[in-house]
Amino acid sequence: MKQVDGVSIIEKALEKQGGLPPEPAAFEAATDGPASEPAKPSPQVSKKPQIIVNRERLQERGMLAPDAASGQLVEEYRMIKRPLLMNAFGEGAEVIPHANLILVTSSLPGEGKTFTAVNLALSIAAERDKTVLLVDADVIKPATSRLFDAHERPGLIDVLEREKPLADVLLRTDIPKLTLLPAGRQHSHATELLASEEMQRLAREISQRYPDRVVIFDSPPLLATTQASVLATHVGQVVLVVEAESTPQYIVKEAADMLNTCEVVGCVLNKTQQGFGLGYYAYYGYKYYNYGE
Repeated sequence: MKQVDGVSIIEKALEKQGGLPPEPAAFEAATDGPASEPAKPSPQVSKKPQIIVNRERLQERGMLAPDAASGQLVEEYRMIKRPLLMNAFGEGAEVIPHANLILVTSSLPGEGKTFTAVNLALSIAAERDKTVLLVDADVIKPATSRLFDAHERPGLIDVLEREKPLADVLLRTDIPKLTLLPAGRQHSHATELLASEEMQRLAREISQRYPDRVVIFDSPPLLATTQASVLATHVGQVVLVVEAESTPQYIVKEAADMLNTCEVVGCVLNKTQQGFGLGYYAYYGYKYYNYGE
């Protein structure tokens, strides 16, 4: 059985503070997924924007400006997204099943996982030849849906309950190449829905439907609910957000141990004063971690 070495994930990431991300080609990852099935016809999303993104709100919360071409935060997310994109489109050392499905999570609430998920999606949307689907999978506290004023719209849960087809809940934004899937309505059995065959089918569908698409899941914190570890079984890459100089290392190790089903796990230190530039966000040690048999 393949397992993630949770200690290695944390210790190696923390030891590399201030370092640049290594080349994905130098990493190792296991490969055991089946060949991709032919893509099915795409759901039709209205070409007219259904959401006008509140850019002032993004700015107030310290997030990326959608049209920004330079700046510290822009450069930091360029470093973070590059190995993710290389993995997602088979440009790394190994082919990783469903690598274009990326889960962003944290150990505890308040570490910055929504901040990271949204900024990562905005940064990927700036790519010339990529599109991004941002999925609010934190169905208990749908912060991403609220940020985009979509918290009262149907979304992921409604699709899993088969009450709405996927095409009816995908929301096109006025940011080119960015589409949103809100969390949808509250549900008392959300964990079971996220662990269901319907969720597995949906993950497979959105992974294969568009050849240029990256899907970012804003997940609940790992130690706050079992939903995050369930979601991790459906994706190819995980970004674990850690609040620097705040979250105890044993907490992060405990969270990392819950990600043993995922091929690739990266660690991002948030709210740090060290490293790249002078800002509160820096990127450290995103890499593959070896698997033991």
